Amino acid sequence: MRIGIVGAGMAGLACARVLADRGGDIWLFDKGRGPGGRMSTRRVATPLGEAAFDHGAQYFTARHPRFVEVVNGWQHRGLVAPWPEAHAEAWVGVPGMNAVIGDMARRHKVAFGEIVKSLEQRGDGWHFRLDAGVAGPFDLAILAVPAEQAATLISLHDFEMARVAIRARSKPCWTGLFAFGERLATAQDVFRDRGIIAWAARNSAKPGRRGPESWVVQAQPSWTEAHCEDDRDDVSQALLDALASELGVARPDPVAAAAHRWRFAMSNGTGDQALWNPGKQLGVCGDWLMGPRVESAWLSGHLLGQRIVGNADDGEAYLRTA
Repeated sequence: MRIGIVGAGMAGLACARVLADRGGDIWLFDKGRGPGGRMSTRRVATPLGEAAFDHGAQYFTARHPRFVEVVNGWQHRGLVAPWPEAHAEAWVGVPGMNAVIGDMARRHKVAFGEIVKSLEQRGDGWHFRLDAGVAGPFDLAILAVPAEQAATLISLHDFEMARVAIRARSKPCWTGLFAFGERLATAQDVFRDRGIIAWAARNSAKPGRRGPESWVVQAQPSWTEAHCEDDRDDVSQALLDALASELGVARPDPVAAAAHRWRFAMSNGTGDQALWNPGKQLGVCGDWLMGPRVESAWLSGHLLGQRIVGNADDGEAYLRTA
């Protein structure tokens, strides 16, 4: 079967792996410039060399037995490492958070930089309308994108699925990326929930990182909502000021600075796990169906794949042991 998947993040790739193992011909389309999604790593040239910033998910945990097995495999291959400074159970990708996504994506045909504008079901299957034309036909269509984007794409095809997506509201997040010429005068590598800052971390202190002193600063959702349309430079300056203030250090001059706005950063989950309409051959997966964790995205995609290939009981058993 030819299977088209919109979204090549953790959920889409986890689903793709199950279907590919059963002989599916998988095609993934992702609007990003490369592998990562919300596990992206941005690399920025500076006078001191390249600085890397994990500007989405900062780490992930593994608690479900099936996902623990997968993560152990990644560790054995050198793709992840523990980061106890952040959390007793924290894992990070090596040398960047996107290492795992990049490895998963290499197993499939992935078209990056492709925005799927709409879906159309014709007599010969599903067709995806892109900027440059139409892709298809596909026997199955799977959406592994944030709820707000999924709702738009499926509203004409499955109203009940669209209602589930509409119920899920994602919180935005402004993220500041800063590289410095010297180490900031603090022993803290991580802190949370201080003032307008929800999370700040010395990214260069994570396992396997190289390059100059670099920090990632993520704003509180409420602050982001109030400043969502602000100029990026103004946001960058506000987050840099907040970092210096909360660390109790003189305001440093960065050798590189940027701000990234995640419009759909985090969802609390609807409790639906994964959505599958066998009559339409249409499925939806993502962390917004389960909870705001990388592991939830993997479980949702894996479960959808299991349902499609007829192992729903197996997939449900995985979730019951979580």
